Order: sequence, then C-alpha cells, then structure tokens
Amino acid sequence: MAKIKHLYLSPDHNYVGHFGKPAGTNPIVEVDEVECVAGSGLKGDRYFDHKPDFKGQITFFEAETHESMADRFGVYDKGPDTYRRNVIVEGVDLNEWIGKEFEIQGVRFYGTEEAKPCFWMNEAFHEGAEEALRGKGGLRAKILTDGILRRDD
Repeated sequence: MAKIKHLYLSPDHNYVGHFGKPAGTNPIVEVDEVECVAGSGLKGDRYFDHKPDFKGQITFFEAETHESMADRFGVYDKGPDTYRRNVIVEGVDLNEWIGKEFEIQGVRFYGTEEAKPCFWMNEAFHEGAEEALRGKGGLRAKILTDGILRRDD
C-alpha cells in the first residue's frame, strides 16, 4: 500500500520549451493536499488542463529512490522536490503500475508511462543523476476520478 510522504505543485513551467538551456527557477511548492480533477490534472499545477488526454496529469516518485540517490551520490541537502514530481510515495514499485489502473486514498488513476529523467537532473541533483534514474524516474498517470490526496502522517 502506497503511503504519501510529500505532495508538490508547481504553478509555472520550468523545463518545457527550452531544451539545451539551464533549468528554470520556478518554484515547486509543498502542500498538505492536492485536488485531483479527472481528465484535467491537479488544480494549481502547471499541467492542469495542459491538453486533452495528457499522459502526465499527475506524476509520482518513490521516496526510496530519492534515499538511494542521496546515498549513491552523497547528496543530503536536496529533497525529493528536486525531481519535480507531484506525489512522493513510499512502499510501492511504481513501474508495476505502468499500463494499469490503481487507487490511492479513494482516487483512481491510470499509469501511462515512466516519468523519464532528463539531463536537467544532472544539474538539479548531481552529475550522473539522469543515468542513475533511468528506469526509476517515477510514474506519469492520468486521473480517472475526482478527489483529494493528503500527506499521510
């Protein structure tokens, strides 16, 4: 069972449309809860109503992957917000949800694909992070039902 450790919203784009340039400076904000809107995304997030049938209406990342990255590179001053995913979960292998419907806190999702790491991870986290995250970059998903996600205590 997935436990929600962190929830993040980013109201502005950082990376879209400037490939090859440095990572942007738009903030990602930790929140206590997010409102999931079926077919649209997270209210207040940069990808809300991005385009019809968008594969990344919400993104997930494993807390265990962040801990592994911190240990691998000796980077302990950067949190899981560095990866710019919306929901940081613990206790689940997100790759198992690709191509499947799943439910967290009563909200239904469909796992569309891995949230593949990009070269900005090398700048944002540590040199070599993009390669180290291949196959563990998180999960992009569609929101199937409306609802609220909250951090677990």
